[in-house]
Amino acid sequence: MGPPLPLEIYGLLMAKDAANALRCVPRFSGPRALNAALQDALEHPFAPARSSAYQRWRERKLARYPRRAEDLVVEVRDPRDLSASEVAQIRRVCGAANMAVYASPLAGVADKDIARRLGARLGLAQLHTNPLADEDGISALEAAPAKAARGYIPYSNQRLLWHTDGYYNAPAQRIRAFILHCVRPAAAGGENRLLDPEIAYLLLRDADPHYVEALSAPDAMTIPANAEAGAVLRPAQTGPVFSNDGGALHMRYTARTRSIEWRPDEATRAAAQFLQQMLDTDSRYVFTLRLAGGQGLVCNNVLHNRSAFADGPAPTPGRLVYRARYTNRVGTA
Repeated sequence: MGPPLPLEIYGLLMAKDAANALRCVPRFSGPRALNAALQDALEHPFAPARSSAYQRWRERKLARYPRRAEDLVVEVRDPRDLSASEVAQIRRVCGAANMAVYASPLAGVADKDIARRLGARLGLAQLHTNPLADEDGISALEAAPAKAARGYIPYSNQRLLWHTDGYYNAPAQRIRAFILHCVRPAAAGGENRLLDPEIAYLLLRDADPHYVEALSAPDAMTIPANAEAGAVLRPAQTGPVFSNDGGALHMRYTARTRSIEWRPDEATRAAAQFLQQMLDTDSRYVFTLRLAGGQGLVCNNVLHNRSAFADGPAPTPGRLVYRARYTNRVGTA
C-alpha cells in the first residue's frame, strides 16, 4: 500500500467534481492515479464548479470559432496522400471548430482508401465497425431499401434528425471522430447542418448552468435496447449527454423521440427542451453545407443532421457517401 494522501487532497474529495472523477479510478489505485484524476477534474473547463477555467476557455473558443461554413474548407490535392501543410491546416481548423471540410478533385472516384488513408494521416487509427458496415469497417451510405426497411435511416433518402454518431454505444465503444467522404451528391437535397458540441455546451451553460449540470448526470439519457424479431441486438444504454473524456468534451445526443428516454425530472426536461429549441433555430454558430463530389467532413463527432434527398432517374448513379467512424479523436493544433 502506498503512502497516505495529503490532508489537502482529502479536503478536495468533498468537492462534487473531484468525487465524480474518482468514480472512474480503479478501487485499488495508488496516490498517483488518484492525484491525476483530481487534477484533471479541477483543471478542465467543463466542470460546473470551475467558473474561472470555463471563462478562460470560453473566451478562447469564441475568438477562434469560424464565422462561415466557407472558413471550414481546406483545399487538398489528394486526400489519400495529404501533404504536411494540408494535415496542419485540417488540424488547425479542427482545433477551432472540431470539424473541417476538405475539397479535392476526386469527384466520382469510388475508392474507400480515400477515407481510410486520410484518417490514418490524421492519426485516426482506431476504426470502429458496426453490423451494417462493410467488411472493411467503412459504411457506404446510399439509398438501400432493405436496410432502410429495418429502420436504419442513414441508408434511406429520408431526413436525419440532429444527433451525434454512436449515441447508443457503450462507453467502451464511444465514437470520438468520423469522416464523411462524398463520392456523389444527390440530384437534390442531402444538406447537412453542423454544430460543434463545445458550442452547444457553451450556449447551454451561458443560458443556465443548471442545464449542463442536468445533462451531465450519469443517468440523464437512456437509449432503449435495439431488438429485432425478439432478439436483442444491443442492450439499453444509460449515460450523460456531456462528459469529460480525458480532458475533452464528449457529447451523446439524438433528437429522435422514439429512441430516447430522458431522466424524469424537471431540470433534465427543461435542459433537453432548451437544447432542442436551440438546434431548431437559425444560429450563427450552425454551419449548413452540401458536400460535393470529392469533398469530405472530418470531425470530432460533431452534432449534425441531414435533409431528405432525391436521386436522379435511373440509370444515373445515386448519392454515395463513405462513412468511417473512430474511437479516437482528431489531433488538433
